Amino acid sequence: MNFEEAHHEFIQSHIKRRTGERRGRLERGHQHAEKLFCQLVWWPLQGKFDHLHPEYEVVDWRGQPYFCDFAWLSPAVKLIIEIKGFGPHVRDMDRQKYSYELNRETFLVAMGYQVISFSYDDIAHKPELCKTLLRMVLSRYLSGAEPIQLKQVVEHEVIRLACRLARPLKPVDVASHLEVSHRTAVRLLQSLQAKGLFCAIVEPGGKRIARYEIQQQALKLL
Repeated sequence: MNFEEAHHEFIQSHIKRRTGERRGRLERGHQHAEKLFCQLVWWPLQGKFDHLHPEYEVVDWRGQPYFCDFAWLSPAVKLIIEIKGFGPHVRDMDRQKYSYELNRETFLVAMGYQVISFSYDDIAHKPELCKTLLRMVLSRYLSGAEPIQLKQVVEHEVIRLACRLARPLKPVDVASHLEVSHRTAVRLLQSLQAKGLFCAIVEPGGKRIARYEIQQQALKLL
């Protein structure tokens, strides 16, 4: 089944299960930007629309209904995905709307949802970046279908550590985080360097490696 067929079936299945405003909102709200996200980001990454709900209704702190662009509901997480165009979400937003949007996202987090947002421009022009970021989020909750070696799990954890610290790693960072020896941490970083996932930064004078900087291709593994 190609994307167009799968997407049509996905939307129609939700339309058939809805009535009233919930159905109308889906028919009106799922337009170009939302379909583009499905086509360029979600479908290439997942290849299916299981557990994804378009124009998903939640109730805010005032008891008023609000429709999110997407909700991915699994046993492990309730994930809200918003697609934000520059016009309605920035250029045309006044102070009251801005405050409401921040309050709504905070309320959703309080209700147990994780909220992530993508700009329309990035979806249209930088879909690979969007896929990488979404993969990093989903990887926290999805296990791979293929067996995975313990070394791969450890390498992925080092990559996540580099993302979290947002700076080049020192062996002491890895040793402390994984509770391993300094020698083991060095060997692990050297292995990641050999795979092209990290780049060694040499101290002034070129005598020894001081730190290891994560490379863009490492993010694709998450």
